[in-house]
Amino acid sequence: MRMAAPVHLTKAEEKALQKWAKGRCTPVRLMIRSQIILLAAQGKPNKEIALALGISRKMVGLWRTRFVENRMAGIEKDAPRGGRKPTKREKLARAIIKKTTQEKPKDATHWSVRTLAKEMGIDPTMVDRVWKANPLKPH
Repeated sequence: MRMAAPVHLTKAEEKALQKWAKGRCTPVRLMIRSQIILLAAQGKPNKEIALALGISRKMVGLWRTRFVENRMAGIEKDAPRGGRKPTKREKLARAIIKKTTQEKPKDATHWSVRTLAKEMGIDPTMVDRVWKANPLKPH
């Protein structure tokens, strides 16, 4: 049988966790995480903590492990999640940058997001994102 990692708190950590666990302005997710760690520090097993807080054992185990590994920083923020890669933008970025820096529009001195998008047949937000990612300000 696997045993949960023991949690030992410093005085400062315990004080901060108690403040978060009872705080009226504390986000609910941080409040629950604080309660998990405070109960774990009392030596309670994950199953008992899950029953007391009305959450899953898996959730208790996750936050207990993150606290043991990263201390307070481990429970303050969620871990970064992966998102869909911007494949379309990667394909068009070079062309947008080249057109922005090397060419001028007809009857104008510089490109606008809309005119470049219309010229290339793409969405204006795509042009705006590429310009922001590569600090371009043709205006």
